[in-house]
Amino acid sequence: YRSENSGASFQSSLVPGYPGDTSPYAALAQVRTAGSGDPVMAWDNHGRLFMASESSGDPAGTKKTFGDEWVARFENPAGENGNTINDGKAFKGSVIVAKGAAAPNLLGKFHDKTSIEVDRTASACEGNVYFAWSRFTTNGSNIYFVRSTDHGVTWSQPMLLTSSTKNVQDPDIAVTGNGHVYVTYGQGGTLSGQVDGVSYVKSTDCGRTFGNPALITNYIPYDAQDVSAPVPIPSQSSPDDPPSADAEAAGNARDCGDFQDACQSGYTFFRRATTPRSTADQKDTQHEWVYVVFDSTNPITVVPTGSTYGSLSSGVGSQSAAYFTRLDGATGVSTPAVAIDPQQNGHQVFPDITVDNGFMYALWWDSRNDTVYSPKRPIGNDDQGRTYASLQPWTASSSDRGMTWTRSATPLSPVLSNPNYEQFDNRAVPFAGDYLWITSVGNNVFATWTDWRNTVPGTASNGNTFGVAA
Repeated sequence: YRSENSGASFQSSLVPGYPGDTSPYAALAQVRTAGSGDPVMAWDNHGRLFMASESSGDPAGTKKTFGDEWVARFENPAGENGNTINDGKAFKGSVIVAKGAAAPNLLGKFHDKTSIEVDRTASACEGNVYFAWSRFTTNGSNIYFVRSTDHGVTWSQPMLLTSSTKNVQDPDIAVTGNGHVYVTYGQGGTLSGQVDGVSYVKSTDCGRTFGNPALITNYIPYDAQDVSAPVPIPSQSSPDDPPSADAEAAGNARDCGDFQDACQSGYTFFRRATTPRSTADQKDTQHEWVYVVFDSTNPITVVPTGSTYGSLSSGVGSQSAAYFTRLDGATGVSTPAVAIDPQQNGHQVFPDITVDNGFMYALWWDSRNDTVYSPKRPIGNDDQGRTYASLQPWTASSSDRGMTWTRSATPLSPVLSNPNYEQFDNRAVPFAGDYLWITSVGNNVFATWTDWRNTVPGTASNGNTFGVAA
């Protein structure tokens, strides 16, 4: 989506290389698969825009998932000195930077969870493009990284960043004012000797090599979970989705809905887990600070749920909050993690953070206005498993680089939205998109989120509502 009037209106288009693309640009696209997810983008200082994504589905329609990662580049058609309103307008090509293994149902080698950043500093690394992702295999997950030193035309071979840790995902890339590159990620504590927390690796040579992983902070995760209890799917007179859309999200202990996605608790909820995000102020040449946010359990709220639902484990629930910490990359020391906007009621999920020239802003989803809130239950669920409008985007700002926060008195949007409409996996399970985004130049800020204000509800077999259109 592109806007040339500061976001007042947008024009939509598809990145070339989509299935059935007959445009003159199709030959420049190397994307080999049928569907994409986790799109990310970043700009350089010269009118170039870089878009990246994972792409999975087999164009032939089989259950194979390729799990590729690719990056596309767009430039000003008149070059660097062209009118800036045309920056990033002309597609110049896309490159596959990592190929997955063609295997059904996300098995084999599968790439996911993308992140991209460009060096916009005055350092020797200026103009470098960096891209990171998670590689999942039967042995666990790791973080991989590539860089481009020629504005996205060619890319390095994938580099393993986390050889000493496993069960890691959600990388994010931050470039400090001196051109050093940081890749942060979340790590799970299911393996011996590894704690739940946010870790990072650092490069001082423009992304060519990285040091060993180090922990920024530990946390108590908030991972929505339940016990699956599938029930038969009723027959349909005709299918209501194309085959590729029926497999958007598989019901399991991470999300609950109807039919094959039903859970023992009777609750309906979307997939969500603790996810760290990070950034740095590329205009700050006085500090080597990386700013990190994550949504995790408020430790004083842990409570038995009285059901199979839980956020720490089945039967153990809690409240989630958006936390902030600042890493000093020069010393390796981070500030104590603090809740940005602590609330007695409501969950806070999917936070993001932006900082530019000293101006810092955070964004998250918040359910403080959920009338049926309880740390024992998923967002928007009452004790009978009925769902309600419960989420809004909220923001906060900091003028002292995260030492103190100014909380917003009102939500970013007045619309209270129900995230639990069953719209995926043949209208059987909800899905919330996994991410919110915020970006800024100085104190000019743009934020994006999804909500369900235009969803037309239908009635599901369990008495809840599912989304039939938007």
